[in-house]
Amino acid sequence: MTELPRLMHDLGAEARSAARQLAISEGDTKSAAIRSAAEHVKRQADAIFRANAVDMKAGEERGLSTAMLDRLYIDNDRLAGMADSMQTIAAMADPVGTVLDEWSQPSGLFIRKVSTPLGVIGIIYESRPNVTTDAGSLCIKAGNAVILRGGSDSANTSRILVECLQVGLVEAGLPQNAVQRVPTQDRAFVGAMLRAGAYLDVIIPRGGKGLVARIQEEATVPVFAHLEGICHVFIDRDADPSKAKRVVLNAKTRRPGICGAAECLLLDRAISQTLGVEVIAELIAAGVEVRVDAELAGLAGVVPAEPEDYGKEFLEMTLAVRVVDGVKGAIQHISRYGSGHPDAIVTESSEAADRFFHELDSAILMHNASTQFADGGEFGMGAEIGIATGRIHARGPVGARQLTSFRYQVTGDGTIRP
Repeated sequence: MTELPRLMHDLGAEARSAARQLAISEGDTKSAAIRSAAEHVKRQADAIFRANAVDMKAGEERGLSTAMLDRLYIDNDRLAGMADSMQTIAAMADPVGTVLDEWSQPSGLFIRKVSTPLGVIGIIYESRPNVTTDAGSLCIKAGNAVILRGGSDSANTSRILVECLQVGLVEAGLPQNAVQRVPTQDRAFVGAMLRAGAYLDVIIPRGGKGLVARIQEEATVPVFAHLEGICHVFIDRDADPSKAKRVVLNAKTRRPGICGAAECLLLDRAISQTLGVEVIAELIAAGVEVRVDAELAGLAGVVPAEPEDYGKEFLEMTLAVRVVDGVKGAIQHISRYGSGHPDAIVTESSEAADRFFHELDSAILMHNASTQFADGGEFGMGAEIGIATGRIHARGPVGARQLTSFRYQVTGDGTIRP
């Protein structure tokens, strides 16, 4: 057995063993492990900051984009947010063992559908250190073991965070190897994970389009993923101007490098030369490069859009804008260029909002709210491992409950089938 397959075998075998123990652990025990890990994250703050500074310096030397460096960076507020998310996850109800449905059959059988862990989850991600704590905590909560393959950009930071998670597990009497970090940055190991169906029950990628596309194309293991976050905000003719400006500015500028950031603004033709002009002016004043279609090309400070700007994930302070014919035109545009990620409508018309919700098939649809709310923590899940835009099993933010499957428990009384 060569080096990388052997490493996958060793990690996988340890994870399988840990998953069996975790699956039968009490909810209070799993929560105790997460709470303990959160306390260790806070206690190890200085070490985490030092490691993060090393990662940031290396990232700057490698020429990482501003958006990627923002994802990588940890300060006091972000570290506190990570620990708080872990505590929130710990406090949530145990998603394992929940009776999802139950019924009796004329044959005399009593059937229950009960939630169970998925097993072993592989997470392949790039620069966000918070994915380490979010993924580890959510997997523990749902009774799953996890193998974390983080990118080299956050290697030093993630190493300490994994150690915190493992200390929490041990202090709660759970197997340390329920959370493991891949110790090599060899990119070929990703291929070993994609073919590791004997050890992994699902793979969840968090990263750029190239990484996710490769995983979706090559994996023989089921994948929860989204390819791109091409989020749209549509301002309807019946929008409240104040709400429209707040929502669009937040959706684009709060954190332009995340997958919930708006990448395209659609303007109802009825308000494109009035409210639309005001919104564009505020975007430009906020430092956004606004790329517009021919109908808006005469506005001060804008840039003519290229055809490829529609359906593009900028992940920076750039926004494509197009004029459309009402809610019908917005739906047509999003259906063609969207990625199934959050899409929003700003309107006071319940009819327009209902049509937007009914006719679009995005995983998350929003009415009078910023697309930046597309996050498991904001959905009350404590945190998320990612956003899934597929239609099988999990869809939208993937939290602890989405990391479970189910089994049927069938009871009879000497019942036989005629």
